[in-house]
Amino acid sequence: MTSARDRDDAGRARNARPRDALGRPLPYGAVGEERAPEGVVRPPDQALDEAQALLDAGRPFHAHEVLEDAWKSAPEHERELWRGLAQLAVGLTHALRGNATGAAALLDRGAGTIAPFAAAPPHGIDVDGLIRWARSRDDGPPRLRGDSTIPAPTGRGDSAP
Repeated sequence: MTSARDRDDAGRARNARPRDALGRPLPYGAVGEERAPEGVVRPPDQALDEAQALLDAGRPFHAHEVLEDAWKSAPEHERELWRGLAQLAVGLTHALRGNATGAAALLDRGAGTIAPFAAAPPHGIDVDGLIRWARSRDDGPPRLRGDSTIPAPTGRGDSAP
């Protein structure tokens, strides 16, 4: 007895079931979230921007797919950095799914994986900030870079100068 498997255009096994915003499979025919395309080679800045937008939108599973593509296509000396970033996104996915044990494991693993890059972080990645975020167990979206993408607090509730 053979069962038909979902396959991509190249014949590789791929689960074609739709997924929710946190990557959980839905029944065939259900309306799911649009998935980030897999296997896309992006320049580092584009990968970081896309992953951050997905994290900000509450879609860490999809951000992990973008970061995983970057990991697989990165130069050898950066692969562990991208792998660690993907692990952080998976940790956040587990946290939002209510899996505290899985979240803690992946957040700790991701923080440890990116830690060697703290002395000279490439691409403006806020390695120290990401490690602090992962160890704080904050389930809000992490900020991948320590640049102007982070809104500056005004300290006031109005727009007065």
